[in-house]
Amino acid sequence: MEKTKGINRAQFLTGMAAVGFAGAPAPAGVARATQGRRRGPCHQGVVYTLGEGETPGTAFSLARMREDIRVIRDELHAGAVSVTGDGVERLAATAAEAAERGMHVWLQPTLGDVPERDILEHLAETGRFAERLRRQGASVDFSVGCEFVLFVPGIVPGDTALERVRNLLSGQVDYERMQRLLDRFTAKAARVGRSVFHGAVSYAAAQDDKVDWTLFDVMGINYYSYFRHRADYVRELRGFLRRGKPLAITEFGTCTYVGAPEAGGMGWDVVDHDKHPEEIKGHLVRSERTQAGYVGELVDVFSSLELHAAMAFEFVTPDAPHRPDDPRHDLDMASYSLTKTIKDRPDDPASDWHWEPKEAFHTLASRYARAHRVRTPR
Repeated sequence: MEKTKGINRAQFLTGMAAVGFAGAPAPAGVARATQGRRRGPCHQGVVYTLGEGETPGTAFSLARMREDIRVIRDELHAGAVSVTGDGVERLAATAAEAAERGMHVWLQPTLGDVPERDILEHLAETGRFAERLRRQGASVDFSVGCEFVLFVPGIVPGDTALERVRNLLSGQVDYERMQRLLDRFTAKAARVGRSVFHGAVSYAAAQDDKVDWTLFDVMGINYYSYFRHRADYVRELRGFLRRGKPLAITEFGTCTYVGAPEAGGMGWDVVDHDKHPEEIKGHLVRSERTQAGYVGELVDVFSSLELHAAMAFEFVTPDAPHRPDDPRHDLDMASYSLTKTIKDRPDDPASDWHWEPKEAFHTLASRYARAHRVRTPR
């Protein structure tokens, strides 16, 4: 049985899930990730999103999470994982698992569609656990959240993130008021984050967002640009680097169909949610090769720059299953996931499922393994 110094990992994680993180000690003896490369990200990894799950079959599973983190380290060859989503116990258990395995942890709570007070309390609780991990020697960055415009009610009209996206796209927004409210909440979140966590504090912004980066130690950007020429990516990213802060690419990637890279961060918006069951709009052509090519090119671009971190979005999307014989309902096409979710019984919400790697998984694994060999020469 795997153990840390003085604490059994399985007992620790089981206790976390049962009683919450407050009384549980953080794991000891965690190795720090190697840093200090002249070129390329200090931390390369993948986003691992947590939540309750949309169906009984996709609810959070401690055993599944532990196996996923093992795969991320040992088969994807990622040295870092962005643990994001909601539920303090889920976030803490997953961050602890990654830290136990010697990985760098980017911990980012993203509770949304609830009152501000609840979001800030969730942020504070998660930050306290991040600080506990840091004090025990883990390599941890703490992000106070992601794209508040979409996830925090009141900044943009709309009861849900999807409604806010629609209002932004249609221009039904008072942009000056939006910026004031965004600035106010971002400052609140930064104060809360710094009050509980004493390492590097960051925030994951959309690349066009206006953010007061003096509030943070690391600039986090969700990066979904598309250019035909690699030099254009480099030029754009150097513009962020010139702002004088360490730069973390907190998300990058694309969906799994021809033309998805050109759609950027809106590539997911190809599902008709009014249909039951939900179905893909139009006549998309599934293409794992398109996704893999884009992801591989961006990793190559990042390797030429001095970045703090780069996190591919995302490892798995359980609620967007792949249906190879039914393209209209192959929701995985609208997913940025490096893996495809396969349900045992496609029409049963309680069905068990497993994931299988896409081409992008293998592309990323090859590049991450090569980068690891460069960092640790024989």
